Amino acid sequence: MSTSASLVVGADGSTTKSGSSRGVSSRADRTVFLERRRNFDAILIGGNTARSEPYSFSPVPLIVISRSRINPLPENPNVHLWNTSPAQAINRARVEFGKRILVEAGVEIIKELLADKLIDEFFLTVTCEQDGENYIDWREILNSFAQCDKSEIDETLFFHAYN
Repeated sequence: MSTSASLVVGADGSTTKSGSSRGVSSRADRTVFLERRRNFDAILIGGNTARSEPYSFSPVPLIVISRSRINPLPENPNVHLWNTSPAQAINRARVEFGKRILVEAGVEIIKELLADKLIDEFFLTVTCEQDGENYIDWREILNSFAQCDKSEIDETLFFHAYN
């Protein structure tokens, strides 16, 4: 079974700018991000991510974990709205959709899944953007993995961390 997480941050560790990850993303990040997600059986996000990011389309089933019963993405026919914990959602997604789950949720959900040892690999993009919001210490997250590969495209850093 393989669960991966994907996150983009600015150089200063900001995960959003003007309330969205689009503000800290780059052209290179978007290209790699869109290509990567096609290789998974399902994508998992939280309700806040669903409300603030462009998820009107997803190439595979999109699981939104939220306490709200209102679907934040009614235009996306691939949405599955679940009121469950992140760990329970991962286990359920593996049964319903397949073993390869990609987590594109916010930092709190990613940290919870890392603490539960449910993330097998982590894709991190670091762009040149700064002065956003919701800062994290991305180096600390990378240090929780045994191996880490690094590459660069157009001044955007890409890290692939795994155990």
